[in-house]
Amino acid sequence: MIIGTLSSKGQITIPKKIRELLKVESSDKIIFIPLEEGKVMITGKQNPASLLFGMLKYRSPAKPVSLGKMDSAILKRRAKRGSQ
Repeated sequence: MIIGTLSSKGQITIPKKIRELLKVESSDKIIFIPLEEGKVMITGKQNPASLLFGMLKYRSPAKPVSLGKMDSAILKRRAKRGSQ
């Protein structure tokens, strides 16, 4: 178990081992994905959608979507969020 401490300003220092695992450096964006029951998945900004396979409950889409299209949609959404 690796522990970080939350400051009074709501900031947390991510331990070095976790930063290395996520392959993030100073000023990189980190994504927090809320899951169920108070759990959160933390990921670096450049992970492809294929790494998320199996993390969510499956719901059959009306039309199958390729991983390439998913990656493209994710990049567009991240760019939109970055400009806000």
